[in-house]
Amino acid sequence: MIKVVDAFSSSYAQARARFLDAASHAGLAVASYPHPLPGRDGEVLALDVVRDGAADADKLLIVSSACHGVEGYCGSGVQVFALHDEAFRAHCAAAGVAVLYLHAVNPYGFSHTRRVTHENVDLNRNFQDFSRPLPVNEAYRKLHALLLPDRWPPGPMNVAALALHIARHGMKALQAAVTGGQYEFAGGLFYGGTSPTWSNRTLRQALRDHAAGHRRLAWIDLHTGLGPSGHGERGYAGKSQDRAGLERARLWWDGAGTTPVKLLDDGSSVSAPLMGLMWFAIYDECPDAEITSLGMEFGTLSTMQVLKALRAEQWLCNHPQAGAVQAAQIRQDLRDAFYVDTLDWKEKVVRQALEAMLQAFGGHSPAISNN
Repeated sequence: MIKVVDAFSSSYAQARARFLDAASHAGLAVASYPHPLPGRDGEVLALDVVRDGAADADKLLIVSSACHGVEGYCGSGVQVFALHDEAFRAHCAAAGVAVLYLHAVNPYGFSHTRRVTHENVDLNRNFQDFSRPLPVNEAYRKLHALLLPDRWPPGPMNVAALALHIARHGMKALQAAVTGGQYEFAGGLFYGGTSPTWSNRTLRQALRDHAAGHRRLAWIDLHTGLGPSGHGERGYAGKSQDRAGLERARLWWDGAGTTPVKLLDDGSSVSAPLMGLMWFAIYDECPDAEITSLGMEFGTLSTMQVLKALRAEQWLCNHPQAGAVQAAQIRQDLRDAFYVDTLDWKEKVVRQALEAMLQAFGGHSPAISNN
């Protein structure tokens, strides 16, 4: 067992080293899928995959981190802690559950303090059928220039115009327009791309290599940035037409209403309805499995603070000539928007994530130590 604080890291390189060390400590093999580009400090980037449990286990729990790069600080910490938690590992083994850890699905964003991939694509909007016409986000089109002005920080007129838009339409409408996904502005926010990214293709390959063949699959994907600080909202991550999957998710994770499983498309979630979701890839790559998926969203700062950090970081990407001091502050602000570097926040994250992991396949959640 390690302390919670020692499971979390201050960089992608440290997070990867701790994850690989945790796998080694547990006597588990690692399958690595190298990224074609180097990290911020020249380090090797990779999607690293570790299985804890029998290869032919009937039940496989997938736990993934860093779909949105910089959000990997949270997910990696949970994965490292779980690999060191002998009580959790024994519980899974006794229940016949193998655990598959996907560490850093978007390692480039994790390393470079970006939410997006090296293609400037939001990975969780990139899982589209690109042979068909892509969705059009008219609401984002109208806001694009306002969200990403020519200079940063924005001038008074820009600030006033955005405030007026919110007053007229509401914060929920702004969130839906901005975060839902768009496929028109390559230098814009929440851009879904025009073809599958490296992370898209690599995740699919990892699912084919390590998840295909299992009869029952559960997937918990770890995210940050929305909701009250430290609270982990549980959101159904399966297809809306998979009603059996939704009922299982509610049965396993609803906690008799104490931890309600929210839906992205009915207004109950902290997230707006989204397009091109990563989670749907498992239906393609594991078509014969019973699939039950959950997205956990851990709150950090207010929605407006997070949006401001995202706007600034995208502006910086579009204006690489910005000064070093400003660039460093923008990157720090983005990190702070998706990772609360306090012991209290980390303990809340680990406690809630481990509880959900134990509850997969209808399991119970005994007390988890945070020490």
